[in-house]
Order: sequence, then C-alpha cells, then structure tokens
Amino acid sequence: MSDKRVALLFSGQGAQTVGMGRDLAAAFPVAADLFKKADAVLGYELSRIAWEGPEIELTQTRHCQPALYVHGLACLAALRSVAGHFGVHACAGLSLGEFTAHAAAGTFAFEAGLRLVAERGRLMQEACEASAGGMAAMIGGEEASVVQLAADCGVDVANFNSTGQIVLSGEISKIDQAVALAKERGIRMAKALNVVGAYHSRLMKPAADKLGAALAEVPMHTPSCMVICNVDADQVSEPVRIRETLQRQVTGSVRWTQSMERLVDEEKCDLFLELGPGGVLSGLLSRTRKGIPCLSVTDVPSIEAAATALAGV
Repeated sequence: MSDKRVALLFSGQGAQTVGMGRDLAAAFPVAADLFKKADAVLGYELSRIAWEGPEIELTQTRHCQPALYVHGLACLAALRSVAGHFGVHACAGLSLGEFTAHAAAGTFAFEAGLRLVAERGRLMQEACEASAGGMAAMIGGEEASVVQLAADCGVDVANFNSTGQIVLSGEISKIDQAVALAKERGIRMAKALNVVGAYHSRLMKPAADKLGAALAEVPMHTPSCMVICNVDADQVSEPVRIRETLQRQVTGSVRWTQSMERLVDEEKCDLFLELGPGGVLSGLLSRTRKGIPCLSVTDVPSIEAAATALAGV
C-alpha cells in the first residue's frame, strides 16, 4: 500500500474551454449524471454551453463558474469510478475552485454548491458590469515591490499565484499606471490580462456583500478532509469560518503560493491531482515547488493515467 499523501486541486475562472466534459459524459455515466443534474438545477442547458459554446457565452462569469464547478466534480467522479476509493489528505481550489474543493470534501451537497456558485457568478458579473476594472500579471518581481506598487497605485493584490507571479486588480486606469511603473520597480514583465472585471478587489464588494446572504442559507458540514482557504492559506473546518472565508475571498487576495507551500512543506502532500481543464495549477505548483508530481485530470486519457498513478494509494 502506497504511503503517498494525495491533494486535489480545482481550477479557477479562466481555465474554461469549449468542449470540456463532453468526452467524460460520453464515457462515464457518473459524469453524465452530474451535467444532467446541473441542467435541471439551473433551469438551462449548462452542458450545451460547456460542450458546444460559443466561447463568448461560456466565458461569461455567470456561465463559466458553474461550468468549471460541474466539470471539476465530474472529473473526480469519473476518476473514482475507474480508480475506486482512494484516500485524499487535502483539497484546495483557485478562487472559484475553492467552492469545488468544498463540494469534493462534502462540506455541502453538489446541488446546493451549484446554486451558490451560480449566484456568485451572477453577482460578480453584475459587479463587473457596474465598474471599469481590470487585472494585470506581474512576473519576476520581488513580492514586497509588487505589494508596494499596488498600494502606490491604489489597486489590490488579487492573486499570489506562484513564486514570481502576482496579479493586481482594480480600476482600469490605475492598473494601466501599475503596468507602466512596473519596470522601474524591478518587475521583469507586466502584462494586462484579458478579463472583464477586477476580480478579488474592492470593486467586487457589492458581490461579496450579497453573497453573504446566499452562504448563510446553504447547509454546511465539517469537510471530510483538509480544505485550504484562499484568503488565509489555512485549513477551514467549522461552517461559520467556511462561510466567512468564502465571502472574504470575493474581494480578498488568493494566497495560492502559500497554500501550495503549506500542502507540500507542512502537510507533506506528494501527489497532486489537478481536476479541471488545462494544466494551469500544475504549472503554478512546479514554479513554487519543483519536482512535486501534479497530474492534470481533465479527459478520458488523463483519467486512465491518474488511475494508474493512484493504484495502491
């Protein structure tokens, strides 16, 4: 029996891609069932948008957040149907993915989590449309310099993604100013991101305030494994604190670098599975802690590869 400690990672907004989950639903009844349930809960064909697009429709915050949530859990269900039960030490998710992580850990039921995520996506899209916000990635700078630049320009630090990659968020004119000043602050590259709003910034406060009411209505349980929250890079287990951290997360910084350091250095996780489209989280982990295995689980071939890796875990 392997003594590997498995951590599950779930994708955030931006990872979505047209066609995601279609092959899973065709190959695995458990995955098809989750997409069917999602369509029924939401009252529209989320599966069609995820599988057929168009991309502009899937990219809308109110669609891509529930689509990523369902896809991540469909990947996990399909993997379990092949690999059987395997122990999970911890779950974490980037931004929206934190909700998927909680669903995977049994904090709330699939349907309740889906309604919550759909409401989060709707509220965040509303906040985006009511403000002129943007985001920019700062690559290759000292953390203290990037944080000071954000303060000087009146913007927020949205994501500490990996060693040397930090994302700023705020009013578009102030983001442009931060990009212009980056080189003189010793930051190797600054790049404006193609997003529709300023996620994880003070401009999302209206969404965070309203999300609190939705969170209060969702029955929550103690997670079945460790779940790391974005805002503190710490374990959350009590429903009161889970609600509080999920609400704060909408305007707060995603401390992903610290979360990965915690899982590798303190929790000794040594096999990571990224459940969702693409391999963004695998790439971030490799920049933060080189050599730690992270398998992307997103389609039928990758599920078979992950099941082989999990044999005996």
